[in-house]
Amino acid sequence: MTYFIDRRPNAKHKSAVNRQRFLERYRKHIKRSVEEAVNRRSITDMERGESISIPTKDISEPVFQHGPGGARHIVSPGNKEYIAGDKISRPKGKGDGNGNGEGGASNQGEGVDEFAFTLSREEFLEFVFDGLELPHLQRKPLKSLEEVKMVRAGLSRDGVPSRISITRSMREAYARRIAMRAPIKRALKDAVEALDAEERKDSVLRNPTRITELKAEIERLEKRIAGVPFIDTYDLRYHQLSAQPQPSNQAVMFCVMDVSGSMTQNHKDIAKRFFLLLYLFLEKHYEKVELVFVRHHTAAREVNEEEFFYSRETGGTIVSSALNLVNKIIEKRYPTSQWNLYVAQASDGDNWDDDSNICRDLLIKQLMPQLQYYAYVEITPHDHQSLWHEYESVVNEFPDRFAMRQIVEAGDIYPVFRELFKRRLSQS
Repeated sequence: MTYFIDRRPNAKHKSAVNRQRFLERYRKHIKRSVEEAVNRRSITDMERGESISIPTKDISEPVFQHGPGGARHIVSPGNKEYIAGDKISRPKGKGDGNGNGEGGASNQGEGVDEFAFTLSREEFLEFVFDGLELPHLQRKPLKSLEEVKMVRAGLSRDGVPSRISITRSMREAYARRIAMRAPIKRALKDAVEALDAEERKDSVLRNPTRITELKAEIERLEKRIAGVPFIDTYDLRYHQLSAQPQPSNQAVMFCVMDVSGSMTQNHKDIAKRFFLLLYLFLEKHYEKVELVFVRHHTAAREVNEEEFFYSRETGGTIVSSALNLVNKIIEKRYPTSQWNLYVAQASDGDNWDDDSNICRDLLIKQLMPQLQYYAYVEITPHDHQSLWHEYESVVNEFPDRFAMRQIVEAGDIYPVFRELFKRRLSQS
């Protein structure tokens, strides 16, 4: 057996193939370190790489060694503990400070460091969003011709050899040979019959000149039949390709954040980190997902990305204003026949009196029939308020497409995010 090993170094003399093999082999350890890194990072510090450490014992590999074999007698000078026949137990490597373990410190200053390496930005985000997807993403009719598929559209006499239709070309050649040979074969048949008739005549009536002419004619016609080419360039047919518009999985995500006075700065920071994770996730995995940012207190307003994350606007709380604005934007810009619609909402659960009932009715009667998925996160360490309880009615109506979770502290952000957008076994 022959082995081919590619030892060509890429950038900085590192092997990308070996690196990917290593990342896949120790995915579980790396993913655990990535989850810890996500929870301790700040709001604006999610896009850089990460330094990962793996305990040495986790990357050690079993090896086979040849022992000395047989029975051995060892004489150890200065022995005061053992006599002949005693069994000496094997030293245990527990890393208990004696320098024999798989790490840790020792009183002699010896030990084994953990194996450390750095993940790039792309590798870090790949582990952060591993196993996540937009739920219930459907393919919608394309409103523009941005996404096309080349499909066969009949046959053509011109084309490249790679697209030749052998079956159709042979059929055309066969038809052409029949058409070209038919009149020649009829003339040949007539000449053969005439020659046969002439040769059956009596020697007195037979015309030698006529016989010679008929034989020459038969020979000429046979050469003409043999000269008809088996296939000609006229017979060749090629598959013709045309651009056909394809359904697109284009989607829009509405990010709705409560910025009322009841939302403390810590609550807002947690909400921003949640939406920043969502933003990075959509940017990395979905090219045709548009983002619409909506901030609300007593009034809702569509804002840009910069204002959504960094504006310090505040006020009272009327959640229905944001839901009404989302509904108006959908009616104006994102028809359900062409777009997959998603909403992610973050709030502390506080709402104006009697407005929670309005939110429930808006969701059940207007928004949810149009949406693919609605994710609501409530950022509070306290008991749930009226908005949460009204949203429970929406969950009962749309159990597969409406999800809500509670976030108490920053460490809950990543687990909740993964739970909301985990990959489903099947898509509707």
